Amino acid sequence: MSNPQARPETTVLLSKALQHVRRSVERAIGLSLLVIGLLGGGLLGGASLAEAAGLEGSWSGGGTVRFASGAEEQARCRAHYSRRSNAVYVLRATCATASGKAAQSATLQKVGDNRYSGTFYNSEYDITGRIYVILRGSSQSVRLTSSSGSASFRLSR
Repeated sequence: MSNPQARPETTVLLSKALQHVRRSVERAIGLSLLVIGLLGGGLLGGASLAEAAGLEGSWSGGGTVRFASGAEEQARCRAHYSRRSNAVYVLRATCATASGKAAQSATLQKVGDNRYSGTFYNSEYDITGRIYVILRGSSQSVRLTSSSGSASFRLSR
């Protein structure tokens, strides 16, 4: 039989464990958003076919991840993108914060001069959202949004 006095201790231990899991999930979501944001930045850059060909390859940078809880973390990312067609790009990226590391992918389509949008996905944490990229010369501004949080950053060659 269980000891009735042990129940409050068990409740406290379970509560602490759940808080730790929630913080870990929030960090993972934030990392996913960062990775996706960095990936999207590299993909969206092509204002012309010649310029688009110059965007293919590796990019890196950093930014801020904002969790649904309101917490924020700084992140650094490396992204590689390839052109699928004249107006569509596929991205693969890895980002890291003080909390950990995450890998993601994204598909973006040109929606205007130097502007792209699309979707990102992190299979490890099953997170999907929208990615928006604006190309300015050799750098990109990237914004990511999902129900788990958001991220913004800048990538360059």
